Formats: sequence, structure tokens, C-alpha cells
Amino acid sequence: MGQVYLLDCTLRDGGYVNDWRFGKDTIKGFVKKIAKTGIEMCEVGFLKGDSFDEDRAVFPDLESLKSMIGVKDKKMLYVGMLDMSAPLPLDRIPPYDGSSVDMIRVIFKKNKIEEAYEYCKAIQELGYQISVNFVGTDMYSDVEFVEGIEKFNTLNPYAMAIVDSFGLIKRKHFLRLVYLADNNMAPGVTLGYHAHNNLQQAFGNAEALVEMNLKRNLIVDACVFGMGRGAGNLNLELFAEYMNENYDTHYKIEPMLEIMDEYLNDIYRKRFWGYSLPFYLSASTGCHPNYAIYLAEKDTLPVKAFNELLCSIPKEKKAKFSKEDAEYYYREYQENYIDDKDALDALASELGNREILILAPGKSLVEQEKQIQEYRKKVHPLVIALNFAAEKFEPDYIFSSNMRRYAKIQGKTSAKCITTSNMKDCKVTDYVVNFSSYASKEPEIIDNSGIMVLKLLLALGIKKVHIAGMDGYSAQQSINYYDSNLEYDFSNVAEKRNQLISEEMKEINKVLKLEFLTPTAYEFTSDEEK
Repeated sequence: MGQVYLLDCTLRDGGYVNDWRFGKDTIKGFVKKIAKTGIEMCEVGFLKGDSFDEDRAVFPDLESLKSMIGVKDKKMLYVGMLDMSAPLPLDRIPPYDGSSVDMIRVIFKKNKIEEAYEYCKAIQELGYQISVNFVGTDMYSDVEFVEGIEKFNTLNPYAMAIVDSFGLIKRKHFLRLVYLADNNMAPGVTLGYHAHNNLQQAFGNAEALVEMNLKRNLIVDACVFGMGRGAGNLNLELFAEYMNENYDTHYKIEPMLEIMDEYLNDIYRKRFWGYSLPFYLSASTGCHPNYAIYLAEKDTLPVKAFNELLCSIPKEKKAKFSKEDAEYYYREYQENYIDDKDALDALASELGNREILILAPGKSLVEQEKQIQEYRKKVHPLVIALNFAAEKFEPDYIFSSNMRRYAKIQGKTSAKCITTSNMKDCKVTDYVVNFSSYASKEPEIIDNSGIMVLKLLLALGIKKVHIAGMDGYSAQQSINYYDSNLEYDFSNVAEKRNQLISEEMKEINKVLKLEFLTPTAYEFTSDEEK
């Protein structure tokens, strides 16, 4: 059996969670502590970009990375990674002198294999060890993978790696890739494995790899605390313990636990990573995990629709994420056009000559309940609640553009229900209106129910509405909603959402007079009206 090496990639791959902004002291402290664990390799960060920020584990040249290493531990190999999608200019990589990284790992998609070969050759000539990492290895055919291996064999690199970019390679498929690699790599080249954990395969695959007892050496990538985008990566502390128990290694677990406690816990509390339904769905449908992040942040789709949308993305687009594509597929899915003329005619007849009160589920409904009830008794408006039952206020209508919330309303109200055409699973409603007619053009708030109902009222010819509970979003999640069961976390984008909704309201307010009964963060009056 060959030697098994563990490579920590927390500062690099874990950095996707926090934009690599660990802080200078954490980066330096992390590298020192990881050396105490006895693991063989540490990836200090990403080699990319044009500017250096000492608080980020991203380095535009090797000199800036060198400043974070300090005195090197002779027993550990120091590593940097670069991506052939945007490689560093070679003039920023000086000849190897042992003061910075010892090995450079080059990641590339299969359409960049020729460029990667030439780049790896140039790095090798500068004296660095190289690791050739086949991004999205599962997307290679057997022939393509073998041909890629044979091409890089001519460089005799330190390592070649199987990379499970989307965390979807299950054991049977993984073992086939290992056999292909082992049988075609040149003798003496180390085989690496980089896992993601969307389908919880990382530990089992790494365990299976080690238990194959291959003659060649192995590198298993892992992150402390499993830190990584989405479902995260293989947990270094768990796999090191497995190695200690089964292969007579002597990795020290305590420094890893100190890293978790001193450096990573605070990040974890603010920016969760780990197994989740959205990342399971993205992996099971073969989609880039950023699609899951994008749709999860919308927080509007029930699981059936979430899965349906991911399945509907064209195969050739699934592996490569772009926000523009995600916005297009989301809007396309949501825009299930219907002719709502009859519904609008009926609503115009019912609402046309009445005072209108819109109730959104902000916490001000609790704080200002007495004043709102007094207004109702005095004016007797028609009350439209947005995406919640609002039992205390006895609404006449409930408007919903969100199937998840509407499912919680059904059976709890006698109000008439107005729903939007994107809600495919909605079987019981009184009026269905066309989603795209009232949706915002801004992707971040495309299905905001407040904007949608105001646009609907505009279409009905309403000239004035009173509004309560439309408080706006806060950076403090716990103060956003009237009912804790309605809470979704928009705290990290609160300011942007408030700004976008305010701009929409300014335009609406030019035609439909908006009068708030409760405080709001939205600024909807124009400069002329102030």
C-alpha cells in the first residue's frame, strides 16, 4: 500500500463561504496550527486576482502568499491553487526557492485542458511540484479521462486528482474513476481525491479509496469542520481520526478542534454550511450548487417545484452557473401565463369603489394593532392580507404569490383568495392572476407580494390604498415578521431589498397614492413630494 497524505484546503475551498475573508491573524494562526496536526499538506489559499488584501486568503502573486506563511514547517508541504479560468500571469510566479509554496495545484474544466497542459509545463520548469486537478471529473467520458491522464503523464506531475465538483459521485462511479486513473497514470504519480458533500458521499468515497490498498500514493483533500460552499467538504478532523484508528497514523486532532473553536465557529453561525435539501436537489439533478443557493435565497418554491425547475434546466447549462441564466430559468418557470381578464373584471367590480387596506406580515401589526383596528372600525375598508391568514384582522381577501406560504393559509380563512399563476400546485382559490403582469423586473424581488399586489391594484384602477405591516427588511432577522412562522432570512440582503422595493414604490406612488398606517423602512415619496 502506498502512503496516504491528507491535504487541508480550508483556507482555499472553505473560503467560498466567506469570500476568503478570514482575517490576517486567522490565516497566519491557521497555517501554524494546521502544521501541529501532523497532516502532510496545507493549501494556504487561492492564487488569483490582481490586488492583495491581507485579510483574504486570495493572493495575486507568490510574494503576498509568502507573507502569510511565516517560518515553514519542514514536515509539511505548502500548497497554492490556481484556476485555468483565470490563471495568474506566469511573470508573477518566480523560480522556486522554497520560501513560498512548494506545490501549485492547477484546476481546469475539460475545455481548458490544452491551456492547462502548457501552463503546468511552465510552472514545472520554474521548479514547483504540480498537481493536475480534473474539475468535474464525472463529466469526462472514460475515453476523455484516460486521454487527459495520458497527456499529463508526459509531464510526470507530482499528482493528478479526481475532483467531485458538484458532490454527486457515488461509490460505484467513483471506484470506476479510481480504477481508470490508477491503471493509466504513470508509475510514481500520486492520485488525489477532492470531494464535496452534497450527497454525503465524501467520507465513504475517501474511505473506499484508502481501503483499495493501491500501490501508488494518495492525497485526500479535507477541510476542518467540513467548511465549504453549500453542503461543505470532507471533514478533516473526522477523516484524520479514521486514519488514526485504522492505519496507525498519529494525526493530532486537538489543534483541529482549536481551529474550529477559535476561527471557524463564528463564521459557521453567520454563514451555515452542511447538508441541506437544496444542495441534495442540485446534486441529484446534476446542477451546479450555485443554482441551489440562488433558488434557496428566493425561498418561494416548495420542494416539488424546486426540483422541477432544476430538472428543467437544459443539460448543457446545468454544470455552468451564471446568475443571468438562473434568473432566466426562475422567471421562465414562474411565468406561467394565463389570461386573467375575467378575474380582473370581477375584482374591479368588487374593489373599485371601496377604501382598501393592505396588511403585510410585519411586526408593526402587533405593535400598532390598536390603531389599525380603530382605522378599520372608522373607515370599514376592504382588507387584503399578503401571504398570511391575519385572523385578528378578518381580511376580505388574501393575496398570495408564494405556494409555501399559501399552503399554510388554506383551511384557516374564509377570505377570498387571489393567487398568481406561478403557483402550479394551487388547487383551491377564487381568482388567479397572471404572474408576469405584476412581477418586478428586478430579479431579487421578482415575486415580492407587496409590489405585486400594488401593481394589481394599479391595473384595477385603484387610486389610493392604506398599508400596514409593510415594515421593510432588517439586518436583524428576528424583527422582520409579525408571526415567527413566516420568517425567512433576508438579513444579509436587507438593505438592497429595501432599496429596490423603495424604487418600485416611488413609481407606483405616482399613480396609486400610498398611505402607511405603520412605520416603514421604504422611502416611496419623490423629492418633489418631500
